Amino acid sequence: MIPRGVEVFVGLEPIDLRWSFDRLSGLVSERLGRDVRGGAIFIFFGKHRAAVKALFYDGNGLCIFYKRLDKGTFRLPEPLRDGELTVELSERELDDLLAGITSEQPLRQKRRRVH
Repeated sequence: MIPRGVEVFVGLEPIDLRWSFDRLSGLVSERLGRDVRGGAIFIFFGKHRAAVKALFYDGNGLCIFYKRLDKGTFRLPEPLRDGELTVELSERELDDLLAGITSEQPLRQKRRRVH
């Protein structure tokens, strides 16, 4: 149901996930400066990041996708610059995000010195 080949924008500030179409559409235009019917997907997190909502226009009307993880939390993407309110993701990064997979590189283990 979620369209392919579209831009994906993630809002970095947590929202009240009880919000629906009108309130989320307002966030898209006010905070993100985008047209909700412009063909992009907009992702929003709740305060605890255990759930996520995606808002998109399918050409016929607005759709909301809601996912809550059974265990753990979604990893919030890092902004490119301090103070940014959104991050643009690739489709692969969106798939990983919704699957609960982080796209970050694993931290390198410090080498132990043998004396």
